[in-house]
Amino acid sequence: MKAIICDKYGSPDVLELKEIKKPLPTDNQVLVKVHTASLNFGNLVLLKGKPFLARFAFGLTRPKYSIPGGDIAGTVEAVGKDIKLFQVGDKVFGDLSCCGWGGLAEYAAVPEHAIALKPTNISFEEAAATPMASVTALQGLRDKGKIKSGQKVLIYGASGGVGTFAVQIAKSFGAEVTGVCSTRNIKILRSIGVDHIIDYTKDDFTKDEERYDLILGVNGSNSISAYKRVLKPNGHFVHVGGSESQYFQTLFLGPFISIAGNKKISNLLQRANQKDLNHVKELLETSKIKPIIDKRYKLSEVPEAFKYFQGGHAQGKVIITV
Repeated sequence: MKAIICDKYGSPDVLELKEIKKPLPTDNQVLVKVHTASLNFGNLVLLKGKPFLARFAFGLTRPKYSIPGGDIAGTVEAVGKDIKLFQVGDKVFGDLSCCGWGGLAEYAAVPEHAIALKPTNISFEEAAATPMASVTALQGLRDKGKIKSGQKVLIYGASGGVGTFAVQIAKSFGAEVTGVCSTRNIKILRSIGVDHIIDYTKDDFTKDEERYDLILGVNGSNSISAYKRVLKPNGHFVHVGGSESQYFQTLFLGPFISIAGNKKISNLLQRANQKDLNHVKELLETSKIKPIIDKRYKLSEVPEAFKYFQGGHAQGKVIITV
């Protein structure tokens, strides 16, 4: 089979399309014929080995997982003898970041807890666009942020993969949602029902008088003190992604800010799991959320896809057609 191989940390140019042996599922694995995959921030971390702390999970000197790719959608081709939830022919989607990655390939052998049945009302492309980004948004808002109906929620980086899902999931909880994006992305946010839009190329939300119960920082390089300033008393800032300086500020200063005052600052470490994936499946089936797809690339064009994605200006998700 064909697969993208990453044998060393570096730029997208280190990625190579190679012919390798097709995997065989073990007794507790499902073999998925991959139709589509998508890129996420975690793919960049695995490619670059940055921030350096990530190497303790991904390999100190070289990647532990040679085939990148977390999100997939495809068809079950074979099942191990201990598999109970799936059968040959099932259409599935899932996040492989919890079980060794490997999505940027024609086939992937995965444990059944990493996948779920694909909603019938969406395409393989839309399914592949969903798992990691939507579950990240769900866990950031529901589990870390403790979102409640009627709260004022701000999503910084609202037009990207996680951000577009975060806007829609926050709305499904009954929140009043403000999205921060650039001028070129305003139309996207309007299409997914955001209540208010702040164009960061024209306005600085940290200098406005508005205050928020919950802020989800998906992108950007604002200081933690800037976010803290626009939180309401007992408000909460959840860092999902952004600059390395912002990440380390949240990691090391966040706990002291949270203890010393009445505002909370925390990091989210997304954890793929089937329960949350099935929750997202229900949101898709009831049309409470919809994936936003920006660009499509072939498997042979993965290095170009990474170069575009790492620019940080994707309008929704970047899809890989396998």
